[in-house]
Amino acid sequence: MFASRTNWNLQPNRFAKALEEHRRSGKPLFDLTNSNPTTCGFSYPEEHLFAALQDRRILRYEPESQGVRQAREAIAEYYRSRPGFFGAQTQVDPSRIVLTSSTSEAYNYVFRLLCDVGDQVLVPAPSYPLFEYLADLADIRPVPYPLIYDQGWQIDFAGLSASLTTRSKAIMVVHPNNPTGSFVKRQEAQKLAEICTRKNLAIIGDEVFLDYADGADPPCTFALDSSALTFTLSGLSKISLLPQMKLGWMVVSGPDELVDAAMLRLDVIGDTYLSPSIPVQLALGEMLSMRGDLQKQMQQRVCSNLKFLDALMQKSSVDRLKREGGWYAVLRVPARGSDEDLAIELLENCDVLVHPGHFFDFPRDGFVIVSLTEREAEFQEGAQRLRNFFSST
Repeated sequence: MFASRTNWNLQPNRFAKALEEHRRSGKPLFDLTNSNPTTCGFSYPEEHLFAALQDRRILRYEPESQGVRQAREAIAEYYRSRPGFFGAQTQVDPSRIVLTSSTSEAYNYVFRLLCDVGDQVLVPAPSYPLFEYLADLADIRPVPYPLIYDQGWQIDFAGLSASLTTRSKAIMVVHPNNPTGSFVKRQEAQKLAEICTRKNLAIIGDEVFLDYADGADPPCTFALDSSALTFTLSGLSKISLLPQMKLGWMVVSGPDELVDAAMLRLDVIGDTYLSPSIPVQLALGEMLSMRGDLQKQMQQRVCSNLKFLDALMQKSSVDRLKREGGWYAVLRVPARGSDEDLAIELLENCDVLVHPGHFFDFPRDGFVIVSLTEREAEFQEGAQRLRNFFSST
C-alpha cells in the first residue's frame, strides 16, 4: 500500500515518550530547545506587518514560475554589496533567483534537479536531522562528511574526499552550521569550489542563519561568483523571524552555461508547483525591511543568554564549545551513558529539556545542545538547573 521511501520507524523513541509523559503530568518545563521566534517574546512591528499584507494585487492571480519579479528584486537587494567567497561580483541577478515556500522545498527542487534515484549528496555531520528525511523523499542518499573540532570547527577534507563516490552529485554546506554555529572559512569555500569544479559536482549552501554572526564583520555568502554550480538557500524564517510566512528562495550562481541550463529546468519545476503564496511574495520587500530591529532583538537575546551560560558554567564540568554564530550552543558534558539517557534524566529529575547530541549526528556521546533564543528568565532557570545537575553527579 505505501512507498518504501516513507517506511520510517514512526514509533516514538524513549526520549519522545518521556517528553510526552512529562507534558501530560503538568509539571513545569524549562525548554532549552525552543527556537520558534514567534513564541519567544520578541516585539514585532504588527501594524507594519499587517499593512504589508493588504496589497490589493493579491486579488489577481498572475503566477510566475520563479516567483513574482518584485519579490526577487527585493531578495537581490538583500544581497547587495555583501562580501562573497569568490570573485568581485557584488550583486545577485533577480533572474537567477527562484522562490519556494520554504528552504525545505528549495532542497527538494535542487535534489530533483541534480539527482537520479540512488544518487548521493554529501551532508555535514554534525548537522540538522531534517536532511535525512528530505533525501528519503527525493529517493537519494545523504552521505555524511565530518566536521572536526579543534579550538573551533572545520571541514575534514580528508573525510570529505573519502565520502565521494561515482554517485555523488553535490556537497552541502550549512553556513553557519546548525547546531555548531561554525561558519565556512574562505579557504574552505574555495577548496570546496575547486573539488566540485574538478569532479562536476554542485555546491548547496544553506545560509538561513547567515545574518547571526558573533563577530562585527559581515560573513561571506555563497550567492556570488563561483567556479562551481552553486545553489544558495535562505528565507524569511530566520532573516525576519517570520517562519509562519513560509517563504524561502534559492540563488543560482556559477558558470553561465551551467546556470542557464539549471534555470531552464528549475523554471519547469517551479511552474509545476507554483507553491509560494502571492500575498507573501508581494509583501516580501516590506518583511525584509523589518529585519533590522528584529535581528537586533535576537542578537541581544542570544548574547545575553550566552553570557549568562558562560559565567554559570565556569569551573564546572560542562564545557561550552566555541561557536561563531547562529542560535545554538553545544555543551560538552560528562558522558555517563548515552546522550538520550542523559536528556531523559534531565527532563525527569530537573524539568529541563535539551537536545541530545545524537539528534544532530554527533559521532559520540557527551554532548547536549541548547537553544539561546528563549526568554532570559526561562533560559537562566533552565541553565541553572542544568549546572546543578552536573554539580551533584
